[in-house]
Amino acid sequence: MGVEGENVIVDKSKAFALRIISLNRFLAEEKKEFVLSKQIIRSGTSIGANVREAIRGQSKPDFYSKLNIALKEAAETEYWLELLYESNYLKKTVFDSIYYDCQEIIKILVSITKTQKS
Repeated sequence: MGVEGENVIVDKSKAFALRIISLNRFLAEEKKEFVLSKQIIRSGTSIGANVREAIRGQSKPDFYSKLNIALKEAAETEYWLELLYESNYLKKTVFDSIYYDCQEIIKILVSITKTQKS
């Protein structure tokens, strides 16, 4: 089933996307929140999509470019999570858990992109 299991960032970004899908469902069904939830589902699922594109990249510059896009999407997702928490759509325990996962993905992507630059 694809490249899962071969790469930590592939696995983590896909698992994170699945969490974001669940969060989006919760926000829409339970909280009746539709604006921020659309933003976070777009950016939160885009991380894994760009990681997957990077893995299938045609060149090192293509790989590096896609991972940088994934990193930008992760930073954007981090922002939407902060807004959802600070506007009381997310409880602290839920926020802390998913925010930690997002920050972990950012750290991995920063590490990979730094390695690629050198």
